[in-house]
Amino acid sequence: MAPSATTLNIQIKDVVPSKKDTIPIPGPARERLEKAGIDLTNGYPYRPPRPLYLDDVYNIRNESRDHVDAGARADKSKKNLFAAATKVTDLTAYIGTEIEGVQLKDLTNAQRDELALLVAERSVVFLRNQDLSPQQQKELGEWYGEVEVHPQAPQVPGLPGVSVIWPDLFATERAASFRNPGGASRWHSDLVHERQPAGITHLHNDTVPDVGGDTLWASGYAAYEKLSPEFRKIIDGRSAVYRSAHAYLDRENPEAGPKYIERVHPLVRVHPATGWKALWVNRAMTDRIVGLDKAESDVILNYLFDVYEKNVDIQVRWRWTPRTSVLWDNRITIHNASWDYAGKQPRHGTRVTSLAEQPSFDANAPTRQEALGLLGER
Repeated sequence: MAPSATTLNIQIKDVVPSKKDTIPIPGPARERLEKAGIDLTNGYPYRPPRPLYLDDVYNIRNESRDHVDAGARADKSKKNLFAAATKVTDLTAYIGTEIEGVQLKDLTNAQRDELALLVAERSVVFLRNQDLSPQQQKELGEWYGEVEVHPQAPQVPGLPGVSVIWPDLFATERAASFRNPGGASRWHSDLVHERQPAGITHLHNDTVPDVGGDTLWASGYAAYEKLSPEFRKIIDGRSAVYRSAHAYLDRENPEAGPKYIERVHPLVRVHPATGWKALWVNRAMTDRIVGLDKAESDVILNYLFDVYEKNVDIQVRWRWTPRTSVLWDNRITIHNASWDYAGKQPRHGTRVTSLAEQPSFDANAPTRQEALGLLGER
């Protein structure tokens, strides 16, 4: 179990003052928050003061940390988790599994580990009808790794690391439209700029529109397998520059304008629980391949983005219902939130992301198909 997230581990002095929001909380969300004893008297959500300077944000979690993957210590049969479920359904051949009859708040430690392994194998796991408080959501996240406390994301008051995902709130800063729906409505993976990027993310949506607002995920295992063996040799062992979603000023040269946090990670990484290779790029935040000219890098990256995004057979699309939890692994997926409901009805949830290991590549690691004896599918 990872240390509890409390506050950011450095003092950031140069900030933009936080604001107080006044838009009404959706009914189901308010009911869940009040049931959990969340103090709403000082406004909702809590907005942390936003850092101004790049060096301050670089220094957040800028050290190596031990990470033991929960899935790697799980019983491979997942007998404890499956015995508690009333039904387990694979939603597609390559990605996505729904579990019924299980409450996340009641999982034993062995079941938690087995759930992490299932997420590692199937990339994303869906559980409807969850009676889950934000505190319980955070506690589960702490089991899977250090919970990320975002320096900018709105949070549930009193619960650092439990981010609020509320499109109506985001629209108060950046209006969304059909032609330009906003940040989450593009293929991406979370927190790729971290020294040790995101592992499992758990999003619980308590409020969803009647129609629309689906989320899509694509499999990095299968995207890598879509590449020819010869093309894989071009990218195996190569690294790319991954950048943050938010930009900050350079303290030494603020006139140069906003700059992104950048870190170098491998294009292909190996998951510690499965040992399988996965393509790890996303159009939003993979900037360039190290050692190549921009034109060369752009050609390769755009092709890799297309492989991930345009092969519908390696994707799953999920229609939300209220009180649904979804857990996915950012090390082996990209995702995209559909804004087709156009803000006509509220959508609100809470998200907890557990940070994982520093990405690594192993030339001797198998693909998913190789490991499962499925090479006949090629």
